[in-house]
Amino acid sequence: MREPACGPLGQVWVWRHPRPLHGEGRCIGRSDLPVDRRRAKRLANRILAAARRHGLPREIWTSPLERCACVGRMLRRHGFVHRIDERLIELDFGAWDGRHWNAIAPAEVAAWEADFAEHAPGGGESLAAMKSRVRRFISQASSPCLIVGHAGWIGAAQQAQRTSTAASWPAAPRWGTLTVIETSVADSSSSKTSARFAYGSPTRSAR
Repeated sequence: MREPACGPLGQVWVWRHPRPLHGEGRCIGRSDLPVDRRRAKRLANRILAAARRHGLPREIWTSPLERCACVGRMLRRHGFVHRIDERLIELDFGAWDGRHWNAIAPAEVAAWEADFAEHAPGGGESLAAMKSRVRRFISQASSPCLIVGHAGWIGAAQQAQRTSTAASWPAAPRWGTLTVIETSVADSSSSKTSARFAYGSPTRSAR
C-alpha cells in the first residue's frame, strides 16, 4: 500500500459512498454491504465529470469496504489510479455493527453521547482513535486528494482539530455528495447533530 505523499496544506475532496443495500435503520460501520451498481456508476460519472471540469488528478482513494471500493474500480476503467487505504474505513462499532438502532440499549447510546470522543461504542473504536488515523492520512495527502469515503470519516476530518461532542458532530452528508475539506483547518463545520443522527439512527432522517 503506497502512502499518499504531500504537505499539510491543501484540499481533500470526499464523496460519500452511494446508499448501501440492506442498511436501513441499522448501525453500519465496518459491515461490508453492497451497493446498487447503477448508483455506484452514477457517482463514478460525477467524480469523472468533476475531475475533467476542475483539472483534478486521476487518482482516487477509497476505503476497502465495497460501498466505496466499487466506485474506485469503476473509475479505474476510466484511467484513474485506484488506491485503497485502511485509514479511510468507517468507525468500528464493535458489537453494535449491523444491529438495528432500536435493538441497541438506550443506556449504551447515552454512555457514548456522554463521553463522545473517548468512549468506544459497542467496544469497537473511539472517535479519538478514528480522528488520529484521519489526521495521519490528511497530513500526508496529496492536494487535491480525491476520496470515496464514509460519513463518519468525513465528520472526523471536519473536526480533526476539535474536541468532538454529540451536540457538535456534523450532520451526515447525503449519499453520493461531495464535501471539500481545507486540510489547513480540517475542522470547518457549523453543522450540528446527535450521534445517532450522524450514524443513521431511525430517530431522525439525514437530509
